[in-house]
Amino acid sequence: MALRRPVSTPRRAPASSLAAAKEPWQLQPLSRQLRAPLGTHPPSPQTALGRLQAVRPAEYARTRNHLDGAVTGLSPYITHGMLPFAQVIHTLRDRHGLGLRHKLIQELAWRAYFRHRWRHDGERIFGSLHAGPLPDSAYASLLPSDVLEGRTGVPAIDQAVRVLYTTGTLHNHARLWLASYLIHVRKVHWRIGADWMWAHLLDGDLASNHLSWQWVAGTASAKPYLFNAENVSRFAPAPWHSPATAIDATYTELEHLARAAQALKAEPGAHPGVLPPPVRSVPPQDFEFSAPDAAAIADREIWLMHPWSLARPPDGALCIAFIDLEFHTRWPWSVHRWAWVLAHMGERAQLRWAGSTQACVQALGRARAIHGPSDPHLPHPIGAMLSSPAPAFAEPVERCRSFSHWWQQVNDFGAAVPPSAPLQAHSPPLR
Repeated sequence: MALRRPVSTPRRAPASSLAAAKEPWQLQPLSRQLRAPLGTHPPSPQTALGRLQAVRPAEYARTRNHLDGAVTGLSPYITHGMLPFAQVIHTLRDRHGLGLRHKLIQELAWRAYFRHRWRHDGERIFGSLHAGPLPDSAYASLLPSDVLEGRTGVPAIDQAVRVLYTTGTLHNHARLWLASYLIHVRKVHWRIGADWMWAHLLDGDLASNHLSWQWVAGTASAKPYLFNAENVSRFAPAPWHSPATAIDATYTELEHLARAAQALKAEPGAHPGVLPPPVRSVPPQDFEFSAPDAAAIADREIWLMHPWSLARPPDGALCIAFIDLEFHTRWPWSVHRWAWVLAHMGERAQLRWAGSTQACVQALGRARAIHGPSDPHLPHPIGAMLSSPAPAFAEPVERCRSFSHWWQQVNDFGAAVPPSAPLQAHSPPLR
């Protein structure tokens, strides 16, 4: 059976002993943690532009599968709207002369494909799209505490958990390994793992994240994604190598394991663990928000900033930052992700609102004009008030069941962003 109820925070299995060493977020008061966002991806448009300018397409294509490869680091900035996706694609095309079939463009196109599926399938992407190796009921709805705390005894998995918690990012290859281990070795339902990872990723996009987990699970693909210790040793540094563990097996053996109902446990022995960062459904109290206030914007032209649109507002705009509490009740974030988003909102917005969808819509109804890009993460009543972002590609209109089918029908870049349009950190004034 499909999981019907969204899982906001993974429940732990019975408590266990943790390593005595404290993690960075345990050493600081919460207010200090939240005002010191993760340093690997500072939440600023200038940093985002610097990352874009530093992209090396040839190196990316050659090394992208390696954990120390020349990946772009653009994903958090694209997800949260500091870098509009279409302009990123056009900038890479124009600056480097990349064709539509270049490996970097193709890999970025997965984001557009997953959005394509979300548009057509809606809420169905949060349940299994078709049967996987086992019935949904064969998988657990609890996240094992040893996985949650990074103490499985499988170095590749424990390293991935630590990187996820300390940086809010994770190389795509490591995401696949972590998902495959959790689903096919430990027999945890893909939705449990997807919700957990979503909460901690700075670049967590519901379509990309949850459909990727389904691709690994085999519920949105022809077969499950499997990996072994040899694959890890080929693409990861030595601390990730995992000989003599559950993943040190042949692909034939792993295929049998994926189709067997019996779950394996953590590796024998005691393994040091870490505490996961707290996950919350409301903004921290350190950041001041008020309820939506119609009187404050009556007959005014405003720019609506939301978590998926953190680009600098146009000069002269009354910028209102809005957090939809109903959305985050269903989809909570780690304190690190809250810190990343709110630090930027605090710098740019004159007013900061947090409330229900209805309260925001009612207040916005008093404005003379509302500007800003929409996003599918927004509830429809709010998204409908905003403009649709320019498409990155000339996409097919009909629903495509696979990326290959969709990609075959993408025959050009989107025409909405002129090839000469530069990507800038500053937005033009409202007209």
